[in-house]
Order: sequence, then structure tokens, then C-alpha cells
Amino acid sequence: MHLRHLGASVRRALVALVTAVAATSSAHAADWCGGGVWVDAMLGSYHIHPDKDFEQFNPGLGVECWLNNQWAVTAGGFRNSLRRPSYYGGGVWAPEFAHWGFVRLAVIGGIISGYNYGDWGLGRNHTIGPVAAPILMVDYKRVGANFIVIPPIPSDDLPFTVGFQLKFKF
Repeated sequence: MHLRHLGASVRRALVALVTAVAATSSAHAADWCGGGVWVDAMLGSYHIHPDKDFEQFNPGLGVECWLNNQWAVTAGGFRNSLRRPSYYGGGVWAPEFAHWGFVRLAVIGGIISGYNYGDWGLGRNHTIGPVAAPILMVDYKRVGANFIVIPPIPSDDLPFTVGFQLKFKF
């Protein structure tokens, strides 16, 4: 995929995400997202002992709808380290015992696209697969950051990776 096409895909994802955030601001959605709605801006990643060159700048947007203080649903899209579009969706669990003031530990589980999952993958060319990753969340009032530790994907030679997101609460 050429960069100009990727840009169009990211733009479409951004428009869809903004529309989704606007929709969640209705009174009905506010009840559903009682713990708050966060918009995540994916910024970049750091690859631990890479064997090849990976893209460190990974722009994208996501949304977290917190059902309560411990559970959220999340979805979004970004340009991954292999210079491909990726889209994700899943659930976040941040247990109450793992909260320390403005820092908390959580785990995300769901699906993500844009990587070669080999026999584990779904969809065209096996590019949709499972994801489970720990997250270190830091937030203060309406701003925060997520540090996501993504496990390696051997079929794409992707090593352990730490993803960085800034987030804003609505």
C-alpha cells in the first residue's frame, strides 16, 4: 500500500472515530460509558532488540469507553511499525487492586489487524489476530498516557514492542 493511500485510510479512520466520539456524548451513551470516555492519540513505539528496521512513529486514534472504574471497551486504528494500517478492538481490565493514585496497571484483550499471524490469523492473508497485552496507565484529571507492552509476532519478525499513547478524557 502506498503512503498516499495509507493517509486516506487513516483520514477515514479519524473521521469515523470523531463521529463515534460525538455519538458517545449523547445522554444515552453517557450512561453506558459511566466511567468516562477517553480519546487516545497513538504516537509511537519502541522495539526491544529489533532484527530489522521498524517505523517508530505510529500515528493513529482510538477511543476507550469505561463502563465503570475497572472495565472498558476500546477500538481504534494506527499505522503500525511495518508501515501498514492496523485496526484494533477489545476490552480493557484495570483491577481495583492495581490502582495507585494516578498510576494503574491494566490488560487489554481483543483482536488487531495489519500483521502476518500465519496459522493463527484470520481474514485475507491471515492479517487479523488475537492480542493480549499489559498496559501501564498514567492519568491526571483529563489527560494521561498509556504504555502498552505488545508481545512479539514471530511470523512478522516483530519483537517485543512498547507503544505510546497520549489520551484525553471527555
